[in-house]
Amino acid sequence: MLNETHPIFADFFISTMPIKDLFLAMDGAPKDVVNIASQLEYRDFITVGVLLDKMPILQNTKDNWIYIQEPDVRVARLQFFHNWSEYMLKNRRQYFIGMEYMCFENDDLWSKTDSQFCDFAKEELKQLGFAQEENILKTHIVRVHKAYPSYSGVYGNFHQVRDFLDTLPNLYVCGRNGMHRYNNMDHSMLSAFEVANCIIQNKTDKSTIWQVNAEEAYHEEIQNENK
Repeated sequence: MLNETHPIFADFFISTMPIKDLFLAMDGAPKDVVNIASQLEYRDFITVGVLLDKMPILQNTKDNWIYIQEPDVRVARLQFFHNWSEYMLKNRRQYFIGMEYMCFENDDLWSKTDSQFCDFAKEELKQLGFAQEENILKTHIVRVHKAYPSYSGVYGNFHQVRDFLDTLPNLYVCGRNGMHRYNNMDHSMLSAFEVANCIIQNKTDKSTIWQVNAEEAYHEEIQNENK
């Protein structure tokens, strides 16, 4: 039954769930820490995948994604899935675009039905000149709760949450939501490696996990293949 709870006993627990949800499922945490965790803020994310038989503009682009600056549309980024790998599409003469929207759960974007949102996204894609109605073959929508941990609101007191979590010797958190940190995929994997190292070495000091992506700036370097 959904309302039943069952205790689970283990030597170690690893959590990648949003810290806000972790504390909702936790008993015995100090009230001031629970209060901070419960107020952590997030942005949510919606992607609409659009399959095209033709792409009138940028048809030969090699970009994986581009950011959209036009003020009269809501889409923030276009991702060209077909450029990631030739195996992303069964028919390699087609194009598959991901229309990415940053939003908040229950705002005007999130509240649209799937079919309303897909229609809305198609209209924006046409408005940007990337498609005409006859070029659109299929659409698919994916909603991601708490995709972006926010450094706003009560985040200035997040150290209290971390300090409490570090007192639990067999609980380890990692990943973007697990650490409430804007980790990229490589950072998330590194934090998981550090969790594994701590468990293997029986370390209760978790500082090496929190040191992943702790620098103030992150730079991605593009290698020039012609050099």
